[in-house]
Amino acid sequence: MIWDYPQPFTRPVTPQDSDIDGLNHTNNAVYVRWCEEVAWGHSEALGLNLTDYHRLDRAMAIRRGEYDYVLPTLLGESLTLATWLFASDGKLTMDRRFQLIRDSDGATVLRGRWDLVCIELSSGRARRMPAEFCDIYLPAVVPAVVPAVVPATSG
Repeated sequence: MIWDYPQPFTRPVTPQDSDIDGLNHTNNAVYVRWCEEVAWGHSEALGLNLTDYHRLDRAMAIRRGEYDYVLPTLLGESLTLATWLFASDGKLTMDRRFQLIRDSDGATVLRGRWDLVCIELSSGRARRMPAEFCDIYLPAVVPAVVPAVVPATSG
């Protein structure tokens, strides 16, 4: 599979009967649910779960979600959903990316992005990420892709 970024955290998904809408393809809301599930799986694999969020009185909340539905998916198709932590200011915000690939032909069927903000659960207000978040999440952030340098020509 060709991923947009290196070292994805992946999870297989397959549309079930209840995921299919009146147009006979996977309902858009299902993709959103799958993204939430893979994001939690990734967070848990890194070492932070919902219990930790409550213990720390902090959470990474979705401030904005964007989804590009590139191609439809159908009942029973084998798919692989990937996620990455893409950027963070190390204080308040993070960016999470998603890519869904159809296993049979390697086609990307969805790309998504979440802008996340750290909140205090007890108040709902934006608060600085605790050290535990930084220690666990920041090493997992995909390094920025450096554009190739084109040599200048003399003339």
